[in-house]
Amino acid sequence: MQFKNRTHTCGELRESNIGEKVVLNGWVDRRRDLGGVIFIELRDRYGITQVVFEPAYNAESHHAAKDLRSEFVLSIEGKVRKRPEGTENPELATGNVDVMVDKLMILNEAETPPFAIKDEVDTHEDLRLKYRYLDLRRPAMQKNILLRHKMYQLVRKYFDENSFVEVETPVLMKSTPEGARDYLVPSRLHKGKFYALPQSPQQYKQLLMVSGLDRYFQIVKCFRDEDLRADRQPEFTQIDVEMSFVDVEDVFAMMEGLMKVLFKEVWNKDLTLPIPRVSFEEAMEKYGSDKPDLRFNLEMQNLNEVFHNSEFKVFKEAIEAGGIVTGLLAPGCGDYTRNQLDVLTDFVKKFGAKGLIWMRVKEGGELEAPVAKFFNDDEKKNLVSVLGANPGDLLFILSGSRIKTLSIMGYLRLEMAKRLDLIKQDAEPKLLWVTDFPLFEWDEDTKRFYAMHHPFTSPRLEDVPLMDTDPGKVKARAYDLVLNGSEIAGGSIRIHNADLQAKMFKALGITDEEAQYKFGFLMNAFKYGAPPHGGIAFGFDRMAMIFAGEHSIRDVIAFPKTASAVSLMDESPSFASEEQLRELHIKVR
Repeated sequence: MQFKNRTHTCGELRESNIGEKVVLNGWVDRRRDLGGVIFIELRDRYGITQVVFEPAYNAESHHAAKDLRSEFVLSIEGKVRKRPEGTENPELATGNVDVMVDKLMILNEAETPPFAIKDEVDTHEDLRLKYRYLDLRRPAMQKNILLRHKMYQLVRKYFDENSFVEVETPVLMKSTPEGARDYLVPSRLHKGKFYALPQSPQQYKQLLMVSGLDRYFQIVKCFRDEDLRADRQPEFTQIDVEMSFVDVEDVFAMMEGLMKVLFKEVWNKDLTLPIPRVSFEEAMEKYGSDKPDLRFNLEMQNLNEVFHNSEFKVFKEAIEAGGIVTGLLAPGCGDYTRNQLDVLTDFVKKFGAKGLIWMRVKEGGELEAPVAKFFNDDEKKNLVSVLGANPGDLLFILSGSRIKTLSIMGYLRLEMAKRLDLIKQDAEPKLLWVTDFPLFEWDEDTKRFYAMHHPFTSPRLEDVPLMDTDPGKVKARAYDLVLNGSEIAGGSIRIHNADLQAKMFKALGITDEEAQYKFGFLMNAFKYGAPPHGGIAFGFDRMAMIFAGEHSIRDVIAFPKTASAVSLMDESPSFASEEQLRELHIKVR
């Protein structure tokens, strides 16, 4: 089928083009027949142009247009004119002109799509994912994909201008599970052996530092076989960065420069530097999260001092056990009904709380609550003062082990922000660094320490002696970058010394033999002059989601999978044939 190349896109024509002969190619977005004159809104990814089939102007093309339907693919030739007065469409960039059609060619017909190709489509997401190629025609989806493209280009340009080298690392690697479950790939040539898909290029990028490529970055696919949620996929994209001869401040300065570029070029906002910092301990105590959302001001308060001499058994036991009593003020919520309070109590119980203490603040600072009788006047007075409470407010209190209790109150903080409508659509975005993480976290089930980030994270040098005596007190040279309550990047200064790396493995309960088997190639590399180095990895999908104003990363990924890791469009995963399984030396049980 012969057709002419377009002279313009469907979003390009303006009044300056009036009188020109043009060729447009695109899809039928909308068809209207008004008294014999047929109007077609022709769409491509650049926009929409109205084209007109009028019998008095060209009877042949008008006759051919009678069969046009939604999503037909067309090529038209015609003449640009100014729209008749009163018919302009200010919602379209091309709305002051249209094209009188001289020649129509139907390049392809289309069945009626399973849902309307428009932004406000009222259909289940599963249907959109099954027909993703149609969903991607919607302007909102194309806008997201184009935004993602723009972010790719900005990232590459920024790092190139700062002397970084983009290096591709292997997709088939050795399985060294230290976080989530690996995806395994069977080897046909090596019976019984498997490759793994990388959860991250962590070890490769450290090897690149040993290699002398002192500034590396990569926009890279990573894979984790884990349970999914709205902002997680089995395959995801990272901006991976590593630098030699740096400390924390150098990494911060370089990444803040990148964020300043993205804020300006994507949001047209001037980001004030330096980005604020908060320690892990402070973030947990004030916000109940290591990725706090600072777009609203509800802050939790440590109430241990208020109740340090309390005879109230619940608080007394928590404080004596090294735990915490934490409080949250809900302004203006003193009129909450008992039913509303029971709903909130059930909410915190879902996260492991045994209960929720609440108190209404009455006139004169009096506290109304079933437990108020257990507190003396000084405790009541200090509680109101520390929380900054006023008559008509509501107080929430939780107590127990430190991190768990603070985390639960953090969930309640977010829930109250939603109920009070504190996060406005036009709220100024809030970026912050979270620093000084613990190097280890203790797991009660297995009774052992795990690396809070990964086993290549360097401890603070002054804390190294504690690794043998009190690992729980060791701080990491690690940092996370948080945007609007979502962690968008995490990194650390790495261990670059074989002896310190061996000490780290020992603290994690990894034997010398296991360490050699899993990580021997990296530890051996350290023996040949590894420079001090550190880096960071950005969750690109999550960052694109936030910049696009979406609530799921599926809306910024061209072909995502469902929450159960299924592609509804191409029906993967699928069964392998017996022949394939035999070649791979695999038998399905």
